[in-house]
Amino acid sequence: MVPIEWLQGAFAMRAAAYANMFDVLRETFGTDRAVEIVSEATRRMGVTMGAKFADLGPADLTGLKDRFLGGIPAGEVIFQPEVLRCDDERLEIQFHRCPLKEAWVAMGRSGEELELLCKAGGAIDGGLFKAAGFVFKGETWKPGQEGCCKLVVEPGTAA
Repeated sequence: MVPIEWLQGAFAMRAAAYANMFDVLRETFGTDRAVEIVSEATRRMGVTMGAKFADLGPADLTGLKDRFLGGIPAGEVIFQPEVLRCDDERLEIQFHRCPLKEAWVAMGRSGEELELLCKAGGAIDGGLFKAAGFVFKGETWKPGQEGCCKLVVEPGTAA
């Protein structure tokens, strides 16, 4: 088993990479375009990851919940997920922690900048769940909120 400190270190490096790319893109193209570009890159990462959930789409939300949460190393500690709802119509998972957000805060990011980084980084979830055949309606963190992202997944349309 990998020590939790190593996982946290890996997430911190990923957060730093996102933040540095965001900074360079913002300086070059402006804030809106920087968010779009980083979001697209992370969305594509999610699409790649979505393949391992595709057999569950478009409607096995319980199977999706079990496989998704079960596949996050030390997820109970690092993300502290709370399943708010899981039935045939909707899966809702509230993350009370996020190692990316925590790393950005440790780097001095806050307010709107932190919100934009969460939005760009959170695009990975949309890519993942949509690629697996589901509808994704998640919400990323905003200033004043506790915790972090809320994943909202609904059945997709049958092919």
